[in-house]
Amino acid sequence: MSFHTPLSGGRRSGLRTFTQDASVAHQRLHRGTVRRVLGFARPYRRLLTVFVALLVVDAAVGAASPLIVRRLIDDGIARGDRAEVVGLAAVLAAVAIAGACLTVGERWLSARVGEGLILDLRTRVFDHVQRMPLAFFSRARTGALVQRLNGDVLGAQQAFTSTLSNVVSNALTVVFVLAAMFAMSWQLTLLSLVLLPLFVLPARWVGRRLAEITREQYALNADTAQMMNERFSVAGAHLVKVFGRLPDDSAEFADKAAKVRDIGVRSAVLGTYFRAALTTVAAVGVALVYGFGGVMAIAGTLTVGTVVAMTAYLARLYGPITAMSNVQVDVMTALVSFERVLEVLDLEPAVADAPDARDLAPLVAAHGAGLALDHVTFRYPASSEVSLASLEGTAVTRDDPTADTLHDVSFTVPAGSTVALVGPSGAGKTTVSQLATRMYDPTSGTVRLAGVDLRDVTQESLHAAVGVVSQEAHLFHDTVAANLRYAKPDATDDELWDALRGAHVGDLVASLPAGLETVVGDRGYRLSGGERQRLAIARVLLKQPPFVVLDEATAHLDSESEAAVQAALDAALEGRTSLVIAHRLSTVRDADLILVLDAGRVVQQGTHPELLAAGGPYADLYRTQFAEPRAA
Repeated sequence: MSFHTPLSGGRRSGLRTFTQDASVAHQRLHRGTVRRVLGFARPYRRLLTVFVALLVVDAAVGAASPLIVRRLIDDGIARGDRAEVVGLAAVLAAVAIAGACLTVGERWLSARVGEGLILDLRTRVFDHVQRMPLAFFSRARTGALVQRLNGDVLGAQQAFTSTLSNVVSNALTVVFVLAAMFAMSWQLTLLSLVLLPLFVLPARWVGRRLAEITREQYALNADTAQMMNERFSVAGAHLVKVFGRLPDDSAEFADKAAKVRDIGVRSAVLGTYFRAALTTVAAVGVALVYGFGGVMAIAGTLTVGTVVAMTAYLARLYGPITAMSNVQVDVMTALVSFERVLEVLDLEPAVADAPDARDLAPLVAAHGAGLALDHVTFRYPASSEVSLASLEGTAVTRDDPTADTLHDVSFTVPAGSTVALVGPSGAGKTTVSQLATRMYDPTSGTVRLAGVDLRDVTQESLHAAVGVVSQEAHLFHDTVAANLRYAKPDATDDELWDALRGAHVGDLVASLPAGLETVVGDRGYRLSGGERQRLAIARVLLKQPPFVVLDEATAHLDSESEAAVQAALDAALEGRTSLVIAHRLSTVRDADLILVLDAGRVVQQGTHPELLAAGGPYADLYRTQFAEPRAA
């Protein structure tokens, strides 16, 4: 009969459990975490019940095999009973087949529950994160969020799959095996248990070393992945080429990769030493049982079948007990992963719909999309109000209040008119646009659209009524058609072409190799800045919102691109209420009203001619931009 090492027991044991951070076992869980974890399992309680039942049967079947071997030797082979040998061999084969079927059933149930939990957790976290305010995304690291959706969600689902399976199966196996061993020979059983410290103590010591190496591996792999992410993006690759740093970056990456290689070798060697040591101890255990058991068999106090069965049980005993020595780490690792997921789900969105929020569409239809700010003061929220320290990569969130960005701002944009915001950088222009689209709520005062406080309407209806073209037009790595249909999923191709022509980009798209099905590349980098801007405008034209916000839509464009984009903007703004933010005063001279902001306050307002005549900040800014060059 072959002997399996104590680390070859599949899910019941293995080296993985010892590579986890043992310090997690000392972490304190928040109150109610276990109850909430069980809440996620409620939809799968029937499957989990069947799963545990199969584990019980599987453990019992596994413990029965050595007993059948014992009878086969003592009652069949030793007595020369061929019928008994054939019958018991058939039973042994049937037990093996039953064990295989049970394993398949357990794996199917485990996969159903595990993958179902992954789906539930990922969709809940994704939906919740999508509802978070803009301030959340300006603070949280994207990589940390992705880790919550991937690594932590996978760790959480293990609580109901591998961890549950390991704990239940190992415990049942130890109970059944010890019961059978004591029933056959309490002397050999006690002798076998004497060797247990030689399994458990090295496992714990090597486990700590492996956990340290694993943490270092994760850090090195993350460092290498970060460098790849930065260099493989379009902007990163462009920066590398512009500064000619390719050789330096290659050398730096090779150094990082070499460290990953070296620590991988250390991990492999240490793991091999660990397995070799435990296999040696297990072999010593087998030798002792054969030695003492053989002497007892010769003396007639034990049968040969009992000795063989006892050695077979050793393989089923040492592995589970070794794994159970670290069970607290397994359980706590899964629970801590769950808690990290719950931490995100418990973060309340700073901008949320009121219980009695109304639909904005009927109000816009009745009153028009006029915008009004009434004594609005605003400060950006502190970290603790919108984010988590663990997502920002900081030790603690900073609760120090920030200074007000806007101070008692009031103005009105009548329905169908255009109001421009101008002023120096940092004056608060973009902040006003973000309040108008309810990316944030004002600290005090009121922002109204169609005469109603934005906090009293649903966000869905507000966003349906608003179109935004920002300074950096973001396009997904998808086709032109898919990027346009993000504004109107049911738009026909004819509607797409109408929008493209309205944005003065139809001829360009028609000239592309695949037309509407041309992939624009990461963030649209296969297109020029002006082309991306015009596609963004086409997206707004397709949506046809009654209220449009243009935030530096022509910034950083050359004269030709600016002229094309400006023509597209004229079409986008026709008949719509619009809030335009611009540094270039040439783009806002025809606005119905121009507001000059400085340090978060409205310091001037009027039409272009009125502001020039009045002098002051606007006239100074105009003269700076349009001053005639001095004669040589």
